Amino acid sequence: MSPRLRAILLRLVQAIPVVIGVVVISFVLTRALPGDPAVYFAGAAADEESIAQIRTSMGLDKPLPIQFLQYVADLLQGDFGQSVYSGQPVAEDLANRLPASLELTLTALILSCAIAIPIGVLAAKNPGSFVDQLCRILVTAGVSLPTFFTGILLIYVFYYLLGLAPSPLGRLDFLYIEPDNVTGFYLIDALIAGDWETWFASLKQLILPAITLALFTLAPIARMTRAAMLSALSSDFIRTARAAGLSDHKVTYGYAFRNALLPIITTLGMVFSFSLGANVLVEKVFAWPGIGSYAVEALVVSDYAAVQGFVLAMALLFVTLNLVIDLTYSVIDPRIGFDTK
Repeated sequence: MSPRLRAILLRLVQAIPVVIGVVVISFVLTRALPGDPAVYFAGAAADEESIAQIRTSMGLDKPLPIQFLQYVADLLQGDFGQSVYSGQPVAEDLANRLPASLELTLTALILSCAIAIPIGVLAAKNPGSFVDQLCRILVTAGVSLPTFFTGILLIYVFYYLLGLAPSPLGRLDFLYIEPDNVTGFYLIDALIAGDWETWFASLKQLILPAITLALFTLAPIARMTRAAMLSALSSDFIRTARAAGLSDHKVTYGYAFRNALLPIITTLGMVFSFSLGANVLVEKVFAWPGIGSYAVEALVVSDYAAVQGFVLAMALLFVTLNLVIDLTYSVIDPRIGFDTK
């Protein structure tokens, strides 16, 4: 077995206690939520006897240890439970909603990286310049402006006043048919199907929510890029490279930027993890059917299975993301390697 494969397996084994902890904590915390899902499911006109029957059918009348063991047994069979809110299996709900959140988050990250990283590099190369001041303004605005305010402002300007954007009601206008589900990403699925009309319609629906989230995520990326580049450009090896007569482009991007990539990648991983679970405000403003809004809807009605499924899905995504970041580190800087001891 190769060292890299052995290290990946070791990382996966190390993640098992984390996942177990998430399962236990999410189960305990959901039971501490106010409200009773049986009451919601029974309806406002139900009497105590009907509510008790529903609670029994849902297994909520059993002691907590018995409920937990049943929950773990179902998880081991791939059963995340049944959602009270939607009436569908939680695994099916997550599978339907996760691609929407991933498409929005990844598009926003690509957009923010395309803006934040070049600005951060130029700001570090020219401290005190106009670009440096612009970087500071973007960082301050990105941190200060709430996402729901930015989203509403963009809707007001580009949809209501200018009429350039489509109605902010989901992933696709009602005039278009959803593409065949291959990846769950409308842009990719429409591209696979060769349906350019649906592709452009999906892109237009995606632009405003992606810009809203990108304005929020570019702040930490630009700040870390600037700080990492300033640190790299002031290093001894950069001064040696300049003294050796290397071009400014080679020194900046071939040496300084490559050494600054590690903290930038770390920040990207943190921003992705945070924005995927925290973009619920963007999803609410634009009626985007993602897992963030799904989790909030489940919390309102104390939908235990849906909340637990959301938390577990997030934990698995974060474990996968950390593994990808570790692999990226070794690609960027082979000196890091994998320590399997």
